[in-house]
Amino acid sequence: MSETLEHLNDEFQLNEIKTQLGEPYFETDNTLLYEGDCNQIMSLVEQPIFDLAVTSPPYNIGKVYENTLPLSEYISWCEKWMSQIYDTVYSSGSFWLNVGYVNVTDKGKAVPLPYLLWDKSPFYMIQEVVWNYSAGVATKRSFSPRNEKFIWYVKDSSNYYFDLDPVRDPNVKYPNQKKNGKVKVNQLGKNPSDVWQIPKVTSGKNRASKERTTHPAQFPSAVIERIIKSCCPKDGIVLDPFVGSGTSCVVAEQLGRKSVGIDLRSEYLDIAARRLQADRDDSEQSLF
Repeated sequence: MSETLEHLNDEFQLNEIKTQLGEPYFETDNTLLYEGDCNQIMSLVEQPIFDLAVTSPPYNIGKVYENTLPLSEYISWCEKWMSQIYDTVYSSGSFWLNVGYVNVTDKGKAVPLPYLLWDKSPFYMIQEVVWNYSAGVATKRSFSPRNEKFIWYVKDSSNYYFDLDPVRDPNVKYPNQKKNGKVKVNQLGKNPSDVWQIPKVTSGKNRASKERTTHPAQFPSAVIERIIKSCCPKDGIVLDPFVGSGTSCVVAEQLGRKSVGIDLRSEYLDIAARRLQADRDDSEQSLF
């Protein structure tokens, strides 16, 4: 980690964010949820206030929560909100974008959206991370899809926050291997690489994930936990402009970070609010 990172959160906490964004739909001591269009809400931010933005927007494939646009309009829409995220993130901050696949007429059946969006903002792209999961759609005329992409962006390519140690993989094949008499392997574990094997949040009567909600497209907590631990300081603030079921805010709260979530649909914010409240109740009960 760089020792010269810009970080001003001690001077700019959630109550000051509220003075710019207004009263939230729901709040806890560490979390603010807002109902509305993220472009409009982010436009109210007067200066960079977030250490990390992480989100998964609608994929433009006809899901119940999205209005499908012509591909060129969808890309322009993404370009707008991605650029607004850039304006709200500290110079040492990161932006993690998760998107799936889309049909491109006469060009491709399942074209990864990152290939269409990677350069559509002022951010600097560090790398693509592949999220590999086990469950998914079965196909007969192609290989069954079992991954989605994350793009990891930063604002300043030479000065960004990154802490590998909290997310090291302890499953090291030869943990005591030595070179010149010294243990060669970091005792905290190895770099987890750019391919993350983490199960999806599954649905179904007999196979639903424990963390499953009624939201039709839910992040697994383990993915967000790795992103927040590595790319957001312990006293940092996380933004999710398409917060959905609230996983990013729930995980941020569990990890001691503050967060702001935005969504157009109140029914999804209600799910997020219930999860945040349940997590808070569980934490309070554990104290007794």
